[in-house]
Amino acid sequence: MQIFKTSSAEETEQIGARLAQTLQGTEVVALFGSLGAGKTAFTRGFAAALGVEDGVSSPTFALVHEYAGRVPVYHFDMYRVTSWDDLYTTGFFDYMDNGIMIIEWSENIVDFLPENRIDVTIDHVSENERTIRIEGAEI
Repeated sequence: MQIFKTSSAEETEQIGARLAQTLQGTEVVALFGSLGAGKTAFTRGFAAALGVEDGVSSPTFALVHEYAGRVPVYHFDMYRVTSWDDLYTTGFFDYMDNGIMIIEWSENIVDFLPENRIDVTIDHVSENERTIRIEGAEI
């Protein structure tokens, strides 16, 4: 496990970018953290490093945003997903192995995530400070 401390949204984005640069193209990145922890900022940097030029925002109501980069990036928000049936109706499993999946609110679907995923836990320490723990990948 690697642990990083950031003191701005930009630094959180940089950690996301560093992780993205190590990936091959079909990984599952599970994001864990409370509301306002920095999951979307992390994803913004992550997607930019993969060549995504579109603005990245949390797909709270759409459940998934698809971004074109050097590999497809599928950005999920599982905040409202609470059961297997909810997850299945999102089309979640159709996206596996077709690009990189980065999933906010992974704690809601942890039992259905693949074992060989990358876990990123972002803890909100203070207004600007975050602690980011990455398991399953070295950056």
